[in-house]
Amino acid sequence: MHAKHYFLTLLLPLLFLGCQEESEAKKLSEVKEPNQLTILQKIKEKKRLDVIILNAPTVYYKGAYKELGFEYELISGYAKEIGVDLNLSVVYSTNEALEKSRLGDITVAGITLTKEREKRFKFGPKYDVIKERLVCHKLTYRSKNVKKDQKHLAGLKIVVPQNTTYVNTLEKLSQEIEGFEYETTLKHSSERLMAMVNERKIDCTVVDSNVFMINQNYYPEVNAYLTLSQSEYLAWVLRDGDDSLKNDLYRYFNDHQYEGKMNDLRDFYYSYLSLFDYYGTTTFYKHLKKRLPKYEKDFKKAAKERNFAWELLAAQSYQESHWNPKAKSHTGVRGMMMLTQTTAKQIGVKNRLDAKQSIFGGAKYLRMMEKRLPKEIEGKNRWAFTLAAYNVGMGHIHDAQKLARKLNKNPYIWSDLKEVLPLLSQKKYYKTLKHGYARGDEPVRYVNSILKFMNIIQKERSQ
Repeated sequence: MHAKHYFLTLLLPLLFLGCQEESEAKKLSEVKEPNQLTILQKIKEKKRLDVIILNAPTVYYKGAYKELGFEYELISGYAKEIGVDLNLSVVYSTNEALEKSRLGDITVAGITLTKEREKRFKFGPKYDVIKERLVCHKLTYRSKNVKKDQKHLAGLKIVVPQNTTYVNTLEKLSQEIEGFEYETTLKHSSERLMAMVNERKIDCTVVDSNVFMINQNYYPEVNAYLTLSQSEYLAWVLRDGDDSLKNDLYRYFNDHQYEGKMNDLRDFYYSYLSLFDYYGTTTFYKHLKKRLPKYEKDFKKAAKERNFAWELLAAQSYQESHWNPKAKSHTGVRGMMMLTQTTAKQIGVKNRLDAKQSIFGGAKYLRMMEKRLPKEIEGKNRWAFTLAAYNVGMGHIHDAQKLARKLNKNPYIWSDLKEVLPLLSQKKYYKTLKHGYARGDEPVRYVNSILKFMNIIQKERSQ
């Protein structure tokens, strides 16, 4: 089932439940001392929403040009709607988020709603439905004859993060299934464990369904085989006190759902991203013959003005937009070179959907980014670094260079940096770095794809 329809089906009962709870909450929130401001009124009066937020791919991270994350976009949209600034305090684990929740108005951390947690914290409306999924490598599934039945899990090497609800789930299974064992780790996040499954370093792990969906494009050898839990709900933790903020969040989530904004957001983070990542070679050759000739002259002229290979510019444009001058994405980037509004303004592009303007603007911006690199980065390394920065942001490149030095690698050559960049998705590394979490394997694939396309263009045009 398509992610959009799946989540819509799951969320409709949530909205109905939310309306019932909202009615009860309103009655309670109306009981307050005369002239005493509600929590929501206090937030509006100080003109600031204080948020504890988890640095994680499903919640919040810094992209190349702006802050991203499904939950970040929800909370930033809410702050904008009620007319206040968003003040973020970034944390790196769910436990840390809960410990610091008393310091914020709202804690946004992909927190599963449990009876134990409800006794300790005040939760807002349920905004998402997830299930715990057992994910394994495709070959593990085949070679070990793992059937879609829990009794066949004995003998598998299953690893999950400590201090998660997954541990409780697997502990129950260990009491029910003879020979079933599992391991826990403080060293690796769920995303890193999925990568280890993809690399066949472990057989399986357990992740929430939304974590699996957002990562499956990056770990194609990993499949979800068993659902280990009933539907569970995610909710934000709110400051103790009256229910004014909770009530207003009900309104916001319901409006978002009925206006289609929630589904648009889900499509981008859980399905749309895969459309703009990496394209097949067959499709590339088709567009090489039919689309590139229309724009080849502009690619050549723009690259010549900036003194670099036109095939590089053309290859990057293909990676960005498939040579579609009307391309657009949820994040606001547009056109042949997928420029942001801010970048377009900076480089003098008035119409991002005009192919020529986009191509010439993209060439100008690429050269501007290349000039920001230190002189120690030389030769072809400079363009690999430039492309990586274009994809993930210069701040994350600087973080990777800093980490490279700590790991005794050369921070100025691409062959070393591309080994370090994927580590930016591991908590033990990114929590010590200025710009935090990054999907570090993405710029590596991005650069590799562009160089592959560039080589094909050069070969085809030389014949």
